[in-house]
Amino acid sequence: MSQFFTVELSDPRFESDNLRLITVKSTALNKRADISVFVPDVPVSELKGMVILLHGVYGSHWAWTLKGGVHQTAHRLMKENKMPPMLLVMPSDGLFADGSGYVPHVSEDYEKWIVEDVVSVVTQQIAGRPLPLFLTGLSMGGYGAMRLGAKYSDRFRAFSGHSSVTELGQLSQFVEDFDRLLSVVQTQESVLETILQHKTTLPPFRFDCGKEDILIEYNRQLHEALIQHGIDHQYNEFSGGHEWPYWEEHIVDSLLFFGRFCP
Repeated sequence: MSQFFTVELSDPRFESDNLRLITVKSTALNKRADISVFVPDVPVSELKGMVILLHGVYGSHWAWTLKGGVHQTAHRLMKENKMPPMLLVMPSDGLFADGSGYVPHVSEDYEKWIVEDVVSVVTQQIAGRPLPLFLTGLSMGGYGAMRLGAKYSDRFRAFSGHSSVTELGQLSQFVEDFDRLLSVVQTQESVLETILQHKTTLPPFRFDCGKEDILIEYNRQLHEALIQHGIDHQYNEFSGGHEWPYWEEHIVDSLLFFGRFCP
């Protein structure tokens, strides 16, 4: 029996590009929220994993597909046998103001929404069984993926971040009313703090940033701090800024990385 009071699943007759849409009443948020899912054209028994992709500020569940074409990228990599067949799961962040930060708020738990509700509803409605989990994201979604991937190392096989916000305060550069966000969040843990708190159980992880990105120095500082603390990780810098052409290109690095840790 489903733990959710309502779940709406798109009708396969009207779906395109192997994209399935879910609207679910989240127990963590106590409201409806949306998820886009890329379902490879293979029997579900052949699926090797579930990749959750978190969007940035201003975005929603459709951003990774309709601004970054990630489903087409994954389809190509699977056809070329460069990555195993995996679900791509793209939830909204819960749609608080310009961005929720993927952290618990006073009345809605945007962290629990990602690590529990999203996984549960996709498992029930599409996968039919637990799959190995992977987590990535861009910008604000990179902050969410890096923090949650480290914190919930018992759930995720590997995680990554692209052009990541590394501390919640950096969102002040992007959101209209940062004070409103600060007034309701329940935690402001930085990525580094979370990684260090869970350093003995960390799964493999990587992150990258564009050399022209406004967040490049924060990512370099995180990389240097991880080296100083002896935390094993992979860090790369590439040409590019804080923009979709960069994320469209370099999500490939994360998908290939995750493929190495599939059963």
